[in-house]
Amino acid sequence: MRITTFKNDPTVVAELVDLILYCQNTEAKLGITMAEQPDVFAISDYYQTSGGQFWVALDNTDHVAGCIGLLRVSATTAVLKKFFVYPQFRGQPVRLGWQLYQKLLQQAKVLGFQRLVLDTPEAEHRSHLFYERQGFKQCRYEDLGVDYAFPNRNSRFYTLAL
Repeated sequence: MRITTFKNDPTVVAELVDLILYCQNTEAKLGITMAEQPDVFAISDYYQTSGGQFWVALDNTDHVAGCIGLLRVSATTAVLKKFFVYPQFRGQPVRLGWQLYQKLLQQAKVLGFQRLVLDTPEAEHRSHLFYERQGFKQCRYEDLGVDYAFPNRNSRFYTLAL
């Protein structure tokens, strides 16, 4: 398994789309379209150029196994976005979600962010448990103090002081 910063490659983008749609719609049955997520088709501009970052995890055959994004929304706050991992790479022995999260956390601190925020659908209980174990605290959207686009599916919001 190899985690690398995103480089604009049509094959990687296509595999990211497959991963995201699988996690959101096949697994979670959320009915989210790619039209609601234009950031996936402009990762360099949306995440990297704006002062954040985006990582892709590649398996032994260089296929996308997971991803995570860090979106800068202010000088002190970033949003954890597009955190997806195929089921076979979750948990032991690979723990790819943990590895991706650690990469994002380390970079967020290097970039000087003081806070991470995120949104996640209310139905995503596995995600809620992960975030809460990492110290995220649930809050209201109004309490985030920042504004960013997301496909709202009865979303739950979290914040974490770094």
